Amino acid sequence: MTVLRANWRAAGALLLLSGLLTTGCNQGNPADRDTPTSGRLNISVDETFEPIVRSQVDTFQKLYQSATVTAVYKPEEAVMQDLLADKVRAVIVSRQLTDAEKATFKQQTITPRVTKIATDGLAIIVHPSNPDSLLTMAQLRTIFTGQTEKWAQVSGKKGLGDINVVFDANRSSTTRYVQDSVTQGTPLTKRVFAAKSNPELLDYVATHPDAIGVVGANWISDRDDSSVQSFLRKVRVVGISALDNPKTPDDYVQPYQAYLALKTYPLRRELFVINREARTGLGSGFASFVAGTKGQLIILKSGLMPAIGQTRIVTTSTK
Repeated sequence: MTVLRANWRAAGALLLLSGLLTTGCNQGNPADRDTPTSGRLNISVDETFEPIVRSQVDTFQKLYQSATVTAVYKPEEAVMQDLLADKVRAVIVSRQLTDAEKATFKQQTITPRVTKIATDGLAIIVHPSNPDSLLTMAQLRTIFTGQTEKWAQVSGKKGLGDINVVFDANRSSTTRYVQDSVTQGTPLTKRVFAAKSNPELLDYVATHPDAIGVVGANWISDRDDSSVQSFLRKVRVVGISALDNPKTPDDYVQPYQAYLALKTYPLRRELFVINREARTGLGSGFASFVAGTKGQLIILKSGLMPAIGQTRIVTTSTK
């Protein structure tokens, strides 16, 4: 009887071990069980694009109810760190991969897929009381580098004091863009600081007449969004001219869709989904959705320029 009980215990242990192994094999990597329209996906997103990506995620999940997409919004540098460390399978950023990042993926034997989804513009905002609502790129350079320190130096009008430059966050995509494309490597002014978020940046400019801020156009371009309407009542969007000596106010443009489409607004940048999936899973499905007809219509409504399709531009005459 002792031998019989020992045999039964041994057989039970083998069955338990077999069940555990089978369960483990069936579970595997969650990324291996999803499809382009079902499963779970974590993505990191440049926080500059939070309003538009929230709309994309909400619409995607309503259409594909077996899919759960969880987006976290961070400064650009943190977003790319998540992608390289395999914490997320896809990111949305306003730049392509650097050579160093491509080398890292090559070491990991991964070929990321990069999909352009939109053209964005950086909006320059000031307090509604600021008379300097038209600036040239040359003037912006002197402001961002600290060569121009007081508002009276811009137009000669008195009433405002020192210029305070405000960005959304340290090491954000807007800060990088300004340093790359506006100051062109020259260090930023010492009178610069970062708000904790884009809404806080907008609120700061709305309550500080001496401030000048930089935000992504999707925070101020969707006129149907109540929060955008609220922001636009509190700040003024600056018109920017690429000309050194503009002749008329028409030489200054704001970061709205028509001027992004015509490429006349100078502070433009492209928006991408970068997906590191080795197979066609939910990350690929979400990227395809954003780049497809429905996702591009969301971008069109937001005021950015879709990567696919055309924007109808209507010119009217006051005569």
